[in-house]
Amino acid sequence: MQTDNQGAPVPEKGRGSRIAFAVFASVFAVCVGVQVLLAGLATFVDAMNWARHTSFIHFVEFIPLIMLALAFTGKLPARMRWQSFGLFFMIILMYFTANVAAVMPVVAAFHPVIALAIFALAQKLVPESWRLARA
Repeated sequence: MQTDNQGAPVPEKGRGSRIAFAVFASVFAVCVGVQVLLAGLATFVDAMNWARHTSFIHFVEFIPLIMLALAFTGKLPARMRWQSFGLFFMIILMYFTANVAAVMPVVAAFHPVIALAIFALAQKLVPESWRLARA
């Protein structure tokens, strides 16, 4: 039996959910990169890309909640459940920061900082989730 990073055994039951979690984590990480690219295109190429940037998130925003459910059914470590929830919470913060620019520009400036945090956490989850999926 394989173990997680803390040496705890990974149960056989829930392997399908762990594989699905790894797939969703990978897709989410790629989508975050695409979202950043769309913001860059809107900033540096053509402002018409803002529509793509603001629309694309609607295809991605609930992936962390799916990951959270899969983390439970796949019996993944509690930290991965919290990290999945954290990704969703940061997406909510992104909506907040994007919509307060007129009244709180300093708060709105955290929008790209939160994007960096989302990207970093998504990148952290991918290899760990695949390792546990193969266990």
